[in-house]
Amino acid sequence: MIEVANLTKRFGHFTAVDSISFRVEKGEIFGLLGPNGAGKTTTIRCLLTLTRPTSGEVNISGIDALKNPQQVRQICGYVPQEVSVDGDLTGYENLLLYARLYQVPKASRTKRIRDALEFMGLTERASHLVKTYSGGMMRRLEIAQVLVNQPQVLFLDEPSIGLDPAAKRMIWDYIIRLRDDFNATILLTTHDMLEADELCDRIAIMNLGKIAVIGSPRELKAQLGGDVISISTTASNCFGVLQRMGYQLLSSSRDGVCELIVKNGEEEIPRILEGLRQHGVATKSVSLKRPTLDDVFLKYAGVRIEEGEVSWKSARLTRRTIRRLRR
Repeated sequence: MIEVANLTKRFGHFTAVDSISFRVEKGEIFGLLGPNGAGKTTTIRCLLTLTRPTSGEVNISGIDALKNPQQVRQICGYVPQEVSVDGDLTGYENLLLYARLYQVPKASRTKRIRDALEFMGLTERASHLVKTYSGGMMRRLEIAQVLVNQPQVLFLDEPSIGLDPAAKRMIWDYIIRLRDDFNATILLTTHDMLEADELCDRIAIMNLGKIAVIGSPRELKAQLGGDVISISTTASNCFGVLQRMGYQLLSSSRDGVCELIVKNGEEEIPRILEGLRQHGVATKSVSLKRPTLDDVFLKYAGVRIEEGEVSWKSARLTRRTIRRLRR
């Protein structure tokens, strides 16, 4: 349903998306995982023809997005990060406005709106002003809004951002239902590791505009090759010591904390502790865990995803710069 080849987008001297390629199959939930500033939203905007790429190819359901942007827009639905519903209208009125913009036939308009509201569990609140909705309800209304046009491909940009855990879990359940009940093809962006693990059939890890690796959550975690051991020591040179001992290091910090990957953590911990002792390195604590997507991201991006987050002030400055360059 989605084919992207060597997609690149530059804003002046800044490269937001750097020659990425991937495919998304029909009925698949595909995730772009990465911190703010990784290029996820810019990628979606290029796919939706909202931003013209500097170079590369994009095909949606066999349609060349660069040559036929209007056709692509007619078969796609988009839920952006920002609030996209009008608080001074009712839930029903928001969907009605959207249906008219997409020229949904009048004969089927009412049924489509009611079906979308029912699917997202908003029928009882359809006549209420949206400004009285909770954040989770607004997000569900935004998804209901795009369902009115019955899109073949649905793009969700950070679908659960800013929601409390209960509302987030509800949104996840609805996204899975969209795939299972309607065979919808869904591309979502997220920097939430648990969200990506729970929802996505496959994931592309993005950082600094590039795709580092693509695979299913299980495949990506299995690629690490075993267990993750975190060791806190009294020395700042534990990284070098463990390397000389032949271990695969995942990360280290100046305060003496090192993470390494081993095939069997329970068997390996005693050997590691004894080796550190022989090298004069005292150990404060040790922990063992199975690999997570956060560990996968650390391996391929060199930082944990929260360490790659830009500050709100920096993000705002970046957005202003991009808007200025788009004029």
